[in-house]
Amino acid sequence: MTYSKTITTERLILRKPQASDEAAQFAMHADPEVMRYFSEPPWTDAGRAARQIAEDIAAFEQEECFRFAIELKATGEYLGSCSLFSEHRQNRRAEIGYALGRPYWGNGYMHEALSALIEFAFIERDLNRLEADIDPNNAGSASALERQGFNKEGFLPERWIVGGQVSDSVLYGLLRREWEARRKGAA
Repeated sequence: MTYSKTITTERLILRKPQASDEAAQFAMHADPEVMRYFSEPPWTDAGRAARQIAEDIAAFEQEECFRFAIELKATGEYLGSCSLFSEHRQNRRAEIGYALGRPYWGNGYMHEALSALIEFAFIERDLNRLEADIDPNNAGSASALERQGFNKEGFLPERWIVGGQVSDSVLYGLLRREWEARRKGAA
C-alpha cells in the first residue's frame, strides 16, 4: 500500500519526504543551533539524510510514522519537518515532533505546520491525545506548543544523554476535547 497524504495550508505543503530533500535535510540537521535541543547530536555524515528519508518513506507508507516534509508552497523549498509518531491505536494517542531550518525561524511557519499536523492527528487519525517531549531550555519549542494549546504536564530529570550531555525533559499534552473547544472559540 502506498499512503500519499498531502496537507496544504495557506503557505505550506506537508508531504511525504522525497530524495530531493536530502541536501536541505542534511543542512538542517547538521546545524548545531537547530540540533541544540534534539535527542541526537548534529549530523556529520551526509548519507544520514538519505537513510532517514528512506526510513521515513517506508514508515509513512506503512502508516507507522508520519514525518511530513514542510515545503514552502511559493518556492518548493524544504523548510523542515513535523512528525506524528509512536501512535497507540488502542489508546488513540501519539507523539509529535518537529524541526525547522534556521533561515526559516520567526516567520510563523512552524505554527502553521503544527496546526495542520494537529488537525490531521485528531481528524484523519481519530486520536484523542497528543504528546510532546522537549528540553526545558527550549523556549521556542515550549512557546510553539503552548500556542497550540498544549499543557505542561510533567518533568523528567536526566531523561536524555546526547553527545555525553545529560538533559531533562518536559512533557506536554493536548486533548482532543481541549483542541475542539479552542477551535470553536476561535470560530
